[in-house]
Amino acid sequence: MAFTSTIGSQRYTFPTLTRLLAKATPARSGDELAGIAATSAQERIAAQLAVADLPLKHFLTEPIIPYETDEVTRLIIDSHDATAFAQISHLTVGDLRDFLLSNEVTGEVLASLKWALTPEMVAAVSKIMRVQDLIAVARKIRVVTRFRTTVGLPGRLSTRLQPNHPTDDPRGIAASMLDGLMLGSGDAVIGINPVSDSAQRVTQLLELIDRARLRYSIPTQSCVLAHITTQMEAMRQGAPLDLLFQSVGGTEATNTSFGVSLSLLEEANQQARSLNRGGIREETGGENLFYFETGQGSALSANAHLGADGLGVDQQTIEARAYAIARHFSPMLVNTVVGFIGPEYLYDGKQIARAGLEDHFCGKLLGLPMGCDICYTNHAEADQDDMDSLLTLLGTAGVNFIMGVPGADDIMLNYQSTSFHDALYIREVLGLKPAPEFESWLESASFPQLRAQGLLS
Repeated sequence: MAFTSTIGSQRYTFPTLTRLLAKATPARSGDELAGIAATSAQERIAAQLAVADLPLKHFLTEPIIPYETDEVTRLIIDSHDATAFAQISHLTVGDLRDFLLSNEVTGEVLASLKWALTPEMVAAVSKIMRVQDLIAVARKIRVVTRFRTTVGLPGRLSTRLQPNHPTDDPRGIAASMLDGLMLGSGDAVIGINPVSDSAQRVTQLLELIDRARLRYSIPTQSCVLAHITTQMEAMRQGAPLDLLFQSVGGTEATNTSFGVSLSLLEEANQQARSLNRGGIREETGGENLFYFETGQGSALSANAHLGADGLGVDQQTIEARAYAIARHFSPMLVNTVVGFIGPEYLYDGKQIARAGLEDHFCGKLLGLPMGCDICYTNHAEADQDDMDSLLTLLGTAGVNFIMGVPGADDIMLNYQSTSFHDALYIREVLGLKPAPEFESWLESASFPQLRAQGLLS
């Protein structure tokens, strides 16, 4: 089925849904690199007009990646709630935008529709929304998750304390952890990106965090961001693992390039649940166990972005499809690492900001506890002022968590993110607090002991 739109005397035709969505996407360098972006602002507007007139039902009849060849598509279609969809099945994409922005449509209403909406539907509606629209809708939705802390409550903003070190030196990591904890970071997770992807190293780093947690009664959860198979081996060796980590993408081919599949994720999920960590009492087990990371451009960088028509799917739609995997596993945290892959995919501060707000909006509509690594690489046309702007916008939009990196400069991964002080800024300006359990700890006797003794004593 072809889609058409006319502007003035110019008639535009988009032969497939995949082409239509790509042409309607706000400008970004990754789609230009893939050769699928609109060639002019007028063509982009024409595509957006055609998207606005597209019935939501159409997304159920024209998969952008074939059902038979892609397990992400199968997951999306097989988990779709037709009964819930009946409430909105008469809408077009443009109607859906109006519905989402309506004052009568509350966060509770939107939460009830998370299985009625497909990733392609929410990606499509985001393409015809302004920045203020993305913020206004996302801030309605609260997605609350729990392990030892409760993340996502109204009036709260959590942080991942990211104490990376270029040699995995325990003293360097402990120093960064102490810095972050003293500045109120770490209530979402203390998460380390290891230099060495080995089960022994994962175990050592998890034990480091766990010793500090137990010694000072810190309400938090640990995570070492190794490959999921490495974490599974560490669990077999007795590692005190809290949250499972894995990067995921929106196509089966992308996940194959990551060395993962839905069946492998489920096997790891069951193994981690058997540890019965987290919860009010450790033996009850935490409710949410996964920490997923995603990012626009990962499919293209793996040459795993081709659609049903043999051409590329736009990177923002593929990103939204990754959220179907996350949604399936009811994660504790989902983090879009928005500017990390580089300017080939998001060229400058404007594109990074737009992508971060789109990802947050789409994830929240699909029922996910969205956070954002507000970041850029040093060869992108962006700076810390751009990150301050996106931080403020996402804080207003109700983001669940952000990163806390010493000095905003990750010396292991070599990129710029947000600092412990940035979290203090946004909490103060917007009147936000950390997770309630963590806030109580900061006011308890254990926190002064940490200040007096430190993690290195």
